[in-house]
Amino acid sequence: MPEICRFYGIVIRMYLIDREHPPPHIHIKYSDYQAVMELENLNLIDGHLPRKCRQLVREWAELHQDELTDMWKTQHFHPIQPLE
Repeated sequence: MPEICRFYGIVIRMYLIDREHPPPHIHIKYSDYQAVMELENLNLIDGHLPRKCRQLVREWAELHQDELTDMWKTQHFHPIQPLE
């Protein structure tokens, strides 16, 4: 599972499409928490994150939403700038 980004202890990954399922989404790991965020509306569709972590990931995903969606469709994974 390629790692897309890492910031503030948060790791963002995306699975290869042949091991995945719709809708397009990213996997988030923070400490002992794990969650899945849908790319279209940026809502968590599985798991749980602390509120502040969820806000940071959502802010980051909003900035890169088109790029993440394109990455899901093309499977051309690359690192994306973290929040600073």
